[in-house]
Amino acid sequence: MKPVLAVIGGSGLYDMPGLENVQRLDIETPFGKPSAPIAVGTLEGQEVAFLARHGIGHHISPSEINYRANIHALKQLGVTQVVSVSACGSLREDYAPGHIVVPSQLFDFTKGRKRTFFEGGLVAHVGVADPFCPRLSDLAFEAVRETGYPSHRGGTFITIEGPRFSTRGESNVFRAWGMSIIGMTTSPEAFLAREAEMCYTVMAHVTDYDVWHTSEAPVSVELVIQTLNKNTQAAQDAIRNLVRRLRGDEDCACQHALAEALITNPKVIPPETRQRLDLLVGKYLDGGE
Repeated sequence: MKPVLAVIGGSGLYDMPGLENVQRLDIETPFGKPSAPIAVGTLEGQEVAFLARHGIGHHISPSEINYRANIHALKQLGVTQVVSVSACGSLREDYAPGHIVVPSQLFDFTKGRKRTFFEGGLVAHVGVADPFCPRLSDLAFEAVRETGYPSHRGGTFITIEGPRFSTRGESNVFRAWGMSIIGMTTSPEAFLAREAEMCYTVMAHVTDYDVWHTSEAPVSVELVIQTLNKNTQAAQDAIRNLVRRLRGDEDCACQHALAEALITNPKVIPPETRQRLDLLVGKYLDGGE
């Protein structure tokens, strides 16, 4: 039995209290170890996996997270649907602290991260025009709205490098660009999930107005944690609601993202690269030589 959903918890969400019959799996991947052991258990009668993105005790900086190992480890468990629970700052007045946003677009403003599984002699150009799975995002938004917390569907999520917060100059530029919310971890996580043929969405919890809002306190760790503590129950309730909406046999275009993305002639792929990426591409390469 494979998990019907994987939850990647960000700042403020380090475990899933509602999981029953929990097993903690210490998984090795071709890309190293994930941030923490993956907890697999039962929620609403269905199997769910949980991974703490920043590690147990929040000791991994956004730029030091091994995103490839995290996504690959979930793929090894058979996961096809992922929801990220992330803290974010708001870049618009109507997305207020305490609100939950399910965004529709993503802007990658990071600089030094491994963004792809495909290197070392195997090239794939995966389509990410819509980086968040529209089907899973709609279901996630319905699940959030059912909690009664203020929520929004849509907007562009910009990912910055971190771990520092923005300057006022940067924050105002991002607003001028039309960005809606800002965080430090959604890129490259969303793109790697697409390469791994997973449906991926985000429940982004607004903790602050970044630093652009002159009548509000600038973002701080204290402010982020304070808001997240208030929203923890909302996150857990929304995930329960989402799990109840999933069947486990969903098929989606995201789950066939590599079907027309591989461009390298199978005959020239180095054996070690083929072995390293077999979980992702084996079904497309077998019989292709």
